[in-house]
Amino acid sequence: MNGIHDMGGMHGFGNLKIEEDEPVFHRKWEGRVFAMTIFSALSVPGGLRYMVEKIEPQTYLTYSYYEKWMHANIQALLQLGIVSRQELDDRLNFFRHSADTSPPVVHDRKRAEKAISEIYKPLKLQIDETTTGPFYTGQTIRAKSLHPQGHTRLPGYCKGKLGTIEKTYGTWTVDDTPPAGCAHAIENLYRVRFEGRELWGDDAEANQALYIDMFESYLEAADPISSPDRQEA
Repeated sequence: MNGIHDMGGMHGFGNLKIEEDEPVFHRKWEGRVFAMTIFSALSVPGGLRYMVEKIEPQTYLTYSYYEKWMHANIQALLQLGIVSRQELDDRLNFFRHSADTSPPVVHDRKRAEKAISEIYKPLKLQIDETTTGPFYTGQTIRAKSLHPQGHTRLPGYCKGKLGTIEKTYGTWTVDDTPPAGCAHAIENLYRVRFEGRELWGDDAEANQALYIDMFESYLEAADPISSPDRQEA
């Protein structure tokens, strides 16, 4: 979807501040939110990323990274009917008036060890590394100007821009929001090189290029020849 979350190429947000020796979590509650997100496996239409992307723009800009995750989890719990709005409000009011009260904690070593092992388990999204699909290395392509309602990994700043296929990765599971009632699509994945001046204009730094991994459905051929084999034919 088009929204404030797709901030690449926008002006007015200042420099990116890199924190030296940044901790994984700045506060304990961030670790809890991370664990909730990983292990609750809340299945909502569009996924949790889509829940984050639907946050009101003015709120999105004030939330920290894990506040966005927490918001998405809360909205998912409400949408699925696991927690009612009244139950949520009652619990929030309780802790507002009982700030020194700690939330309940369950110590279960086996569950904790299982949870940690799940975090480090490789997530296999690649289906077949041998396929190449409709595009070939060295081909000039154009990123489509798509505007889906759900989550997409197509950056707004490269829509309509020309790029070059640098590498083919085979087929992968597409992590975009699928149509209602449908499973995630399987598509060819490519590494695409975009020249800086193609993306940012003449003010871009010299010799600057950006490499983006992009699914087949994001791309269209920009030249009339679709493959070297067809050119020879």
